Amino acid sequence: MSTPRRRRSVLPLALSATALLVPLATACSGNAADDAADGGRRLRVVMAFPPAQAMSPYGDDAVTLSRLAVIEGLTTLDRQGAAGPALATSWKRDSAKEWTFTLRKASFQDGTKVDAAAVVRSLTAAEQASPKPRVLSDTGLTATAQGTGTVRIVTDEADPLLPQRLANPSLTILSAAAYTGGKVNPAGHATGPFTLAAVKGAVSATLERNDSYWGTAAKAPGADVTFVADGTARANALRTGAVDVAEYIPVSQTSLLGDGLVHEFPSARTNGLSLNTRRGVFADPAMRAAAREAIDSKALVKAVYEGHADTAQGLLGPGVPWAAAARTAPVDRAEAATGAQVARTKEIVLATYTNRPELPEAATVVQQQLSRRGFTVKQVVRDYAQLEADALAGKYDAFIQARNTLLDTADPVSYLASDFTCDGTFNISQLCDKRVDAEVNKAATTAGTDARHTAAAAAEADVLGTDALVPLLHERFVQGYDDSRVRGVSLDPMERTLITADTHVG
Repeated sequence: MSTPRRRRSVLPLALSATALLVPLATACSGNAADDAADGGRRLRVVMAFPPAQAMSPYGDDAVTLSRLAVIEGLTTLDRQGAAGPALATSWKRDSAKEWTFTLRKASFQDGTKVDAAAVVRSLTAAEQASPKPRVLSDTGLTATAQGTGTVRIVTDEADPLLPQRLANPSLTILSAAAYTGGKVNPAGHATGPFTLAAVKGAVSATLERNDSYWGTAAKAPGADVTFVADGTARANALRTGAVDVAEYIPVSQTSLLGDGLVHEFPSARTNGLSLNTRRGVFADPAMRAAAREAIDSKALVKAVYEGHADTAQGLLGPGVPWAAAARTAPVDRAEAATGAQVARTKEIVLATYTNRPELPEAATVVQQQLSRRGFTVKQVVRDYAQLEADALAGKYDAFIQARNTLLDTADPVSYLASDFTCDGTFNISQLCDKRVDAEVNKAATTAGTDARHTAAAAAEADVLGTDALVPLLHERFVQGYDDSRVRGVSLDPMERTLITADTHVG
């Protein structure tokens, strides 16, 4: 059976662009005088993922807040993944588990001061959150104030990556007023160059320039943000001039938009097929092996991504430059079940989400590939917010997701811990394997760049040996903006930044 060709329809252009123009016009109306007074125009931004946890910093909404330049942590990451100053100006490692961080003079967006007590409050709240942020899935930390400008942090285990870990958006520092009624509200209580002034459910958000920002002030007076899961609608909004910046342009739209609007760059994102190792058909390692053998990565790259992706190389793709040289063969893979054995299994449920427009198409191709191997497959495709809880609870047999392997600490060990260990907080495959846990723990405590890479590669080999996740391909990112008039958009392989203090129209 041949893979289906992509169908491009002009129908969504009129419908989707109009749907976007209405809220954007409403959000921007009445701002002309303010824009003129501020010497600039408000940014109009469309993003792919609506808030899934009411902008809580302890889930994926934290990444949205980071990409909108609303929140900050003690540290930040440079392009090579090394930690640099943010709300902390410097730090030193006092022992294997103990660190001291010196804070800069800064204010929260509500006017209160950033001090050691605020930092301790925020880090303690993250540590005590349920569920914990993924970045803390493989460690614990205790923060104490040492005067007003110094914080001492002690980790449960030796953690050579603590400065990188503290750059994670889920470990943002917020003022006391953010923590009320058992919830965390970052609106007006963070420190970034833009203040989250309002959120309208999963529809839109309003940002205003933070005039008390400790760093260089934002060039734009604010931003009006809409959340649109439909990738074609995002591309159409960019094409028609309804927005200035459109996040995650579908590859099907790249040739239609042209080079001036499309900006493609490598990523550390791996698209994978998570197989439920705890229950159902794929609790049998032989069935997981059969599913792995059924997958044709080259066909997926050609049919779905039109060449705008790299074929699967492992859990860690070309966006992790050292991975290919360090990689070793998967360990102790099971022998695949025969076609006759597969044909006798019950129907499996394959789920994915609409927020990344290629994933439903990828699911269709994967369904065909699995069907040719003898599996009977039913698809479930919904918005990510409607799927996440069920996926984490192990209610699907198979789940296609796009995962940034460097998102948590700019080091893959946090990803390996959260996705593949017994206590992992993002373990969609429900994997619990003592050898995998041991290898991931070894990697987590290894210091030294080369040694750490070797340990991470060994853990990768163990995970691949279980077939808990079948790598499908490695994405390349495509962001949309008109480079003749929009400046300062961040093209970040680690996906933590998009809108910055320097982003403006001019």
